[in-house]
Amino acid sequence: MKIILLKDAKNIGKKGELVDAKDGYARNFLIPRKIAIEATEENLKKWEKDQEKMAEEERENIKKFTELKKEIEKKTFVITAKNGNRGRLFGAITSNDIKNIIEKELGVEIDKKKIELPENIKTTGSRKVSIKLYKEISADAKLEVKTED
Repeated sequence: MKIILLKDAKNIGKKGELVDAKDGYARNFLIPRKIAIEATEENLKKWEKDQEKMAEEERENIKKFTELKKEIEKKTFVITAKNGNRGRLFGAITSNDIKNIIEKELGVEIDKKKIELPENIKTTGSRKVSIKLYKEISADAKLEVKTED
């Protein structure tokens, strides 16, 4: 039986997919629990429209995040921190600090969990930090860490 999944179903598929399932399993488990609906003509037409809409949203997101990537990569973000001893910082630069400076300078929201920072920055100097923006789109932000005088 062909069904359209309304939610992710283990060992069957992800939400929005058109899949085959055994008749009994679909009628007695998936459909009553609103995990799936039967793939009737009417439901298939609605599903196809939804797929087109999702594809259009995907294209728009890819375009938007590709432009954001270019914007991030052409700019150098300067972060200042208090000077510690022996060339180190007093404290550390965290992913939250990087998030805040990018949001302040570009006016866009970035999730701090998407900033790939293996460990907090504790020294001055230049470095690149990778930011996962959307699915396969990542940007390499250039950071310049300076001390306050």
